[in-house]
Amino acid sequence: MKSINYKHLRYFWVVAKTGSMAKAAEQLHLTPQSISGQLAELESALDIKLLRRAGRNLELTDAGLRVLSYADEIFSIGEELLAALSDQPHSKGLPFRVGIADSVSKAIAYRLIEPALQLKEPMRLVCREGRLSVLLAELSVHRLDLIIADRSMPPNVSVRGYSHLLGQSPLAIFGTKQLIKSLVGKDFPNMLKHAPFLLPGEDFAAKLSLNHWFDRHDIAPKIVGEFDDSALMKAFGQASAGFFAAPAAISEQVCAQYDVKSVGLVDGVNVQVFAITTERRLKHPAILAMESVARSDVFSMHK
Repeated sequence: MKSINYKHLRYFWVVAKTGSMAKAAEQLHLTPQSISGQLAELESALDIKLLRRAGRNLELTDAGLRVLSYADEIFSIGEELLAALSDQPHSKGLPFRVGIADSVSKAIAYRLIEPALQLKEPMRLVCREGRLSVLLAELSVHRLDLIIADRSMPPNVSVRGYSHLLGQSPLAIFGTKQLIKSLVGKDFPNMLKHAPFLLPGEDFAAKLSLNHWFDRHDIAPKIVGEFDDSALMKAFGQASAGFFAAPAAISEQVCAQYDVKSVGLVDGVNVQVFAITTERRLKHPAILAMESVARSDVFSMHK
């Protein structure tokens, strides 16, 4: 049965972080030969190659990169444990690691996460943003506590996770006063015919439904651009580059932040927001706080 010598693992971690045996030896107050020998013992115990020579330098193998990600987590938790035991008033707090899919509104993400920062036990928030597929890979190796996404777990991924619906909201269309004024006399949704429009990217779960809505109403807007990042899309909308869609649940914030107005709702199209975790039943206090505010505040008008 394989076992880990954590002293050897720490030596590997320092070598990987410093990039050389010599620098690691200086930091650890050991000889390079001593570190090299103990790393060889670690590789033998794990039956994998962690490092390889690249000219005069050392580089991590694929297995070494994977081990490093776990070592980062192990020694980070160890430092937090020591800080907690010493009862330091400036303790960092428990880490709460959240992945936010690009397609999720940042305003909704903030309103969901904010209550977790008000808990009695302090939390140290770590946010990661990116494509859902990348975030799921991080979740699978426990580098995230949850993911906020606009879709449930995709059926074609091998990651073990569970989707918890936090709420849903109708989709609304927004535009600047200047853009709306240029289409005066036209009612919604006909005003969008041939009007400039900013589409969300392929990762936006409701994109297909939005396109079907255009077809149902015989609307063919002029597509100016497509955006994977919802905040960037709104920034272009603020500059009157085109109309854009966002959840009606945050209509007030969108109008105030980007100086736009809501011109109407996309009937029959809802934006859903999920918490994806490795837990079938939610237990983390921060996630429970998020679930509570989602139902009582963020999506309370759109149940």
